[in-house]
Amino acid sequence: MNDWNFLLERILWLNVGVVLIATLTLYFILRTLSSKLSSHLASWAKGQRSLATTLAVEILRQTSRILLFAFSLLLALKLVSLPARWEDTLAHGWFIALALQIALWLDSGVRLWTRDMLVSDDGTLRNPVTTTIIAVLLRILVWAVMLLSILANVGVNITALVASLGVGGIAVALAVQTLLSDMFASLSIGIDKPFEIGDFVVFGSVAGSIEHIGLKTTRIRSLSGEQIVCANSELLRQTLHNYKRMEQRRIDFKFGITYNTPQDKVREVAALVRRIVEGIADTRFDRAHFLAFDNYQLTFEVVYFVLSSDYNKYMDIQQDINLGLLQGMRELDVQFAFPTQSVEFIGGKFPQISVAGLPRQTTAERGDTQQDAPASAQLPARG
Repeated sequence: MNDWNFLLERILWLNVGVVLIATLTLYFILRTLSSKLSSHLASWAKGQRSLATTLAVEILRQTSRILLFAFSLLLALKLVSLPARWEDTLAHGWFIALALQIALWLDSGVRLWTRDMLVSDDGTLRNPVTTTIIAVLLRILVWAVMLLSILANVGVNITALVASLGVGGIAVALAVQTLLSDMFASLSIGIDKPFEIGDFVVFGSVAGSIEHIGLKTTRIRSLSGEQIVCANSELLRQTLHNYKRMEQRRIDFKFGITYNTPQDKVREVAALVRRIVEGIADTRFDRAHFLAFDNYQLTFEVVYFVLSSDYNKYMDIQQDINLGLLQGMRELDVQFAFPTQSVEFIGGKFPQISVAGLPRQTTAERGDTQQDAPASAQLPARG
């Protein structure tokens, strides 16, 4: 019966009353301050539209009421005198409560950040696999650090535990080396963003649009219709052309005119090309020059820019330029060149040509004809 005499002590109940009243009062104050601060910050964040302010508001809203009560209790216990053993336990309680609350805040911040990463600035959906992997890894890291910190604070030797986890991680990494290589390649694609879903890419003999970026593979819908599956690590080793991000397209093409074109009309051809290109919308003329004397033509080189990445639009513009060149060359009375070949006979006699259905010439007639023929002649032959 004497063991229960301490319950009759007035000092004990007075201390319990003080702790209880102080705990409830502090809990009410902390909860009110947290809700008021989050409300004011939320109203201010509506005009800012900043990710940092949004994260701050959501993190404040994720403050645990249980942990607020624990903080209030720990603060109230400071108002009364406690045994030394209780003081030590109270110190551990402070650390555990604070570590749990910080872990909850960081976990909430990671989830909000990764949710914001899913949608780009123009409203398109980004790669969900990569953002999910990043979120899971970061949340595992946060809670692992929190757990190890609590264990270390209460006196547990975590050195052996950390070493065991390191050895086990190395063994697992060696066993799934290929999978990890593709997984980290997926993370690299998600963070560095060399391409995203919907981009038109070309690498090697593959040309198509990105349909899906997964944990191990990326799927591409080719121009011919089939789906091409490529490992992420293999894809990053390629030199890849991303045409969706091309703001303008540089075009150069050549054409030729015949050698018998007068010099003044050769100059007019370059001016004609300039007028045609500048007269078409969404183009920027760069240059048009008489480039070279080739085997059977005077070669012109034309360079211009299409102010769009759309390939079909480029083809429409090139067709308009070609049609304009056809019409303009007819008006200038200038002919396009085509492959020709000339055979020249110097001295000697022309070979006899016998055509079926025509009467044969006599020897005298052939002699008269050969006497009238020139010593040299050129026979053009088209090939």
